[in-house]
Amino acid sequence: MSRDFATTFTVDHTPEEVFDAITNVRGWWSGQIDGSTDKLNDEFTYRYEDVHYSKQRITELIPGKKVVWRVLDASLSFVEDKNEWNGTEITFEIAQKEDKAELRFTHVGLVPDYECYGECSSAWSFYINDSLRSLITTGSGRPNEPQNGSSQQP
Repeated sequence: MSRDFATTFTVDHTPEEVFDAITNVRGWWSGQIDGSTDKLNDEFTYRYEDVHYSKQRITELIPGKKVVWRVLDASLSFVEDKNEWNGTEITFEIAQKEDKAELRFTHVGLVPDYECYGECSSAWSFYINDSLRSLITTGSGRPNEPQNGSSQQP
């Protein structure tokens, strides 16, 4: 059984609508995002104050089915090993389930042994299950809403 952080939800939308929302990263993930987020081999950076910096490359992009980002470089200020994310992969797998779409998000390599696991998994849960889901279902994400006093930063 995998220990990587994962979460899944189902929405009453098409896989293509889910895919379009995922690739609109600025619509659901807070912070400063520089670079293109919707083409194969694109690289983009994410920065939130001095708390989190990461650079991702889009290594898989299958419309309506899958998006994979490889974390090329990362620095997390709130843990001892600032580079815990380096070399991890962030995957979004979309499947048709009857007349709905299922999204399975996995941060491959983000495991309970990592110091950031608690905060990062909590933040990912918010961004995926609340903000991204809202972007898919209402057309508007909620990337900047506080989540129960947490710093909300993976």
